[in-house]
Amino acid sequence: MNLARARAQLLERTAGRWLLSLCAFVYGLGVALRNILYSLKLLPTRKLGSRTVCIGNLTVGGTGKTTAVLLAANTLRRKGVKAAILTRGYGRLRAKREVQVLVDKTTVSWKETGDEPWMMHQSLRGADIPILISPDRVKAGETALFYYKPRVLLLDDGFQHRRLRRDLDIVLISAIDPFGGGRLLPYGDLREPLSALKRAGMVIITHADQVEASRVEKIRAVVSAAAPSAELLEAVHRPDFIFDLKRNERHRLSHVKGKAIASLCGIGNPKSFEALLEAVEARVAQAWRYPDHHPYTLEEMRSIEELGKGMPVVTTFKDFPRFPQGWEDALPGDVLALAVRMEITSGKDVWEKALTGD
Repeated sequence: MNLARARAQLLERTAGRWLLSLCAFVYGLGVALRNILYSLKLLPTRKLGSRTVCIGNLTVGGTGKTTAVLLAANTLRRKGVKAAILTRGYGRLRAKREVQVLVDKTTVSWKETGDEPWMMHQSLRGADIPILISPDRVKAGETALFYYKPRVLLLDDGFQHRRLRRDLDIVLISAIDPFGGGRLLPYGDLREPLSALKRAGMVIITHADQVEASRVEKIRAVVSAAAPSAELLEAVHRPDFIFDLKRNERHRLSHVKGKAIASLCGIGNPKSFEALLEAVEARVAQAWRYPDHHPYTLEEMRSIEELGKGMPVVTTFKDFPRFPQGWEDALPGDVLALAVRMEITSGKDVWEKALTGD
């Protein structure tokens, strides 16, 4: 059972709410103690010989972190700055190597890397940006510096990973669900309390176009109070193109305009994906939502086909690697992926200068 479903069931009962509150209190004590130990330098940290920029969040999923890392990598490439990405590789099988490296010519299954590193690898092919996967981000960073000599290390989803010292922490906050219900895990979706934002040098409000302007202003006020010295930017996610997963063909967004489609995703914020589909004027006749990082089964694929009666299925590049073997037969119709890019709409110059430290 996934966290959201279990939490919803517990919230229906008084005893369940008390249990969640107790668990959140204990979790909060652990987070506070760990941060104090790092602040007092009683837990060791390492600074590597390269500018290190962390891109992370305060909540569990749904902020657009992966697209932000891709944007940062492409921004640095465009400016002629050599970069490498350090990532944990959530959900991958037990690795044979302590540090797994993905470079342009690497061919690998998502099960060996985790879905998000696999997606980044596919998106960055030809960009000469290595992706190093390991729970030990210090070891991954040392490997990157030894073999690839990057000027900037991009630490993916590392705001809570304090062992590797960085020059800049960038925290993403979704305008749709900015503060995880205002409660720590498991009662809410906060990994840390809002006070942790004081460690951030930059905060980006993502999905800023999917809520009213007044809501964005309220979020800005809360963030400014928690992190008065942080740069505050805004960003949106734009549909980029449609990819036919069976024919390996790229199409314009108009390929799904006016068509009845079945949306399929297992991501932190499914509403944002469905909103993007509606933005390209696809008609979402069915919406299949699964937990973040969900490994799909053939039975699920067959259910989608049976109820959808052959309508095109549109998913995300993050979900596709988790399709089961034999999915092509289970979904005989069109299966498409919507490619999404992140765009800084407020503070673009600040973003570019912050990445390089210039």
